[in-house]
Amino acid sequence: MSYSAIASMLGQNQTTVTEFILIGFSPFPQLQLLFFVLFLLMYLFTLLGNLLIMLTVWHERSLHKPMYFFLCTLSISEISYTLAINPRMLADLVSTHHTISFWGCANQMFFTFACGLAHCFLLTIMGYDRYVAICHPLRYSVLMSSRGCAWLVASSWLSGIVMGLVITLPIFNLTFCGPNEIHHFFCQVPPLVKLACGDVAAVATGIGLLYIIVLLGCFLLILLSYTFIAATILKIPSAEGRHKAFSTCASHLIVVVIHYGFASVVHLKSKTLEALEGDTLMGISYSALTPFLSPIIFSLRNKELKDALKKVLLRSLCPSRL
Repeated sequence: MSYSAIASMLGQNQTTVTEFILIGFSPFPQLQLLFFVLFLLMYLFTLLGNLLIMLTVWHERSLHKPMYFFLCTLSISEISYTLAINPRMLADLVSTHHTISFWGCANQMFFTFACGLAHCFLLTIMGYDRYVAICHPLRYSVLMSSRGCAWLVASSWLSGIVMGLVITLPIFNLTFCGPNEIHHFFCQVPPLVKLACGDVAAVATGIGLLYIIVLLGCFLLILLSYTFIAATILKIPSAEGRHKAFSTCASHLIVVVIHYGFASVVHLKSKTLEALEGDTLMGISYSALTPFLSPIIFSLRNKELKDALKKVLLRSLCPSRL
């Protein structure tokens, strides 16, 4: 799609605002240096953790399974999502120039929604993968074939991109005639809609409902998968067998609880479209904290991955010991 076509779709001529000002953490000047150091360390660890997971899965043939293929794709979505938000946030924490162009804001919103929703779809697929592995083990190789897994991943990313466009296009087709201060550290829907002129209730309600339906739909599918998984695990006669079956799901289940726990608090709070300082701090939970925790949980709670990580690290740091 050409630049002119996108410009026409976004209705660039309908707005007099050419840039926005990200208020971000300006209300907390005494904490900005602390925030910068903390968020930088969390961001670097997020990148390192996810890259290490991808490298380990790539090099260890024992991990060439659908579950770890989905985990690698999940790591890519987390890296992409944080890349759309965190570098800009870190730059604003040490800069006095907090403006972002109209197009820059549109791009940031699109990529955060595209990667964020792809992340939700991938978590749903991982739940389905665990359901098939535990409830239908004899059909696992057929249902989760290489082609089938590739199709599921491609569908997740395509759905995320489409949903990102469906959310972003109506927002930036609104008229922005001033003021232009976004009370957040990145371009979010509630503070942006609040800046739009005219009657925006229909757009805000439609986007809010769509986003909630997608999140709730993914969550319910994951919940359904784990309902069948729990019923199957409880039928396993030995305690060791039940523990082994549950251990393959534990890391994914913990990440799902954290992801949807933070998302529900943030988005249910933000539905009033009030840009408060508390929303900025709450935004850290899903832009920095959740991506930071995810590789830790998968690395520590999955024994197979943890052993493979140790092997890769030993091979890299102490090759003589292998």
